[in-house]
Amino acid sequence: MIYMDTVSEVEQWARVRGLDRPSNSSKQLIKLMEEVGELSAAYNKGRQDKVIDSMGDIQIVLIILCMQLGVGYGTSLLDAYRQIKYRKGKMINGSFVKDEDLEGEK
Repeated sequence: MIYMDTVSEVEQWARVRGLDRPSNSSKQLIKLMEEVGELSAAYNKGRQDKVIDSMGDIQIVLIILCMQLGVGYGTSLLDAYRQIKYRKGKMINGSFVKDEDLEGEK
């Protein structure tokens, strides 16, 4: 699987540079928010090339943050997918709202 090979390569890259240390996690979280801001700016400006770059940067930063926190990136993705896989809901004003959140509105 190419995707998980790339995750492993990012993890190795981070280890070589000492970025995998838990003591760096607060800085990595700040970096994640910075990258999300760059994605938002690129999206708002219609810069597809920068959107793609920002999405990649976010994933790299998140992979490293997972390492720092001792959370498997692939495991966390799989766990999140298992939670949403059968989720039902509907689109409201362009956002997906879970059925369980809609029940409170009745």
